[in-house]
Amino acid sequence: MKIRVLGCHGSDQVLNGSRGAHQCRTCAFLVNETVLVDAGTVGTALRLDEQKRIRHILLSHLHHDHIQGLPTLADNLVDAPDEPVTLTSIPSVLKGLQTHVFNDKVYPNFLKLPDPRHPVFVCRPLKPGKESELDGLRVTAIPVNHLVPTVGFLIRDNGSSFLYSGDTYVTEEIWKVAAREPTLKAALIETSFPDTMTELARTSKHLTPSVFAREFRKIGRPDLPVYVYHLKPRVREQIRRELTGLGIAKLTVLEEGQEITI
Repeated sequence: MKIRVLGCHGSDQVLNGSRGAHQCRTCAFLVNETVLVDAGTVGTALRLDEQKRIRHILLSHLHHDHIQGLPTLADNLVDAPDEPVTLTSIPSVLKGLQTHVFNDKVYPNFLKLPDPRHPVFVCRPLKPGKESELDGLRVTAIPVNHLVPTVGFLIRDNGSSFLYSGDTYVTEEIWKVAAREPTLKAALIETSFPDTMTELARTSKHLTPSVFAREFRKIGRPDLPVYVYHLKPRVREQIRRELTGLGIAKLTVLEEGQEITI
């Protein structure tokens, strides 16, 4: 599997660094060019021809920073719906999109436009714990501990798989699934705040480096490559330093534009 990092932060912001300005974008990961995991970033990172290749979008939850790319993607595809893009998630997320986003008030209903028989988007519900096939990938949704109904994903392709945590705080089931998965090659795990913001992380149900370390140990694979995402840009460097200090051998803090091969 090839994973392209379109966005990997917990907010949009431009940071100045040693190599000049860097655009931090919200979370979206393009797998094998056709399956998008979360949709915080789409049109600002992909050419139109690349957007047209997307066939499925896996959504972990309804928070804005994970769905905000959907309306502009719909606008970009509305005049060329050869086949609809499938929005795939647990039922509460799909219902929330219909009720709160594509409701002809916040945004036009692209679940019916441009024609109810040929819409830009169709919905496909996932049952947690049950594996589903998406464009050659096998996907299992696993509930995690966040403020709203949220799932992470185990995503398989032939003899390899990776874990995507979704937004989470202290949780259990997803690490149990990872621990018993023989094909697991990598994990993408969120960490949003530094340890100095532990109370905010607890209240908003996100990880800090110290809590991340405890959760990662539950997998029981200290040598597993782990990619950390969802850092809040304004405290990115502080989080990065704290993560580096954990001494985890194969830890990478993600940046936009990176590609991962699993």
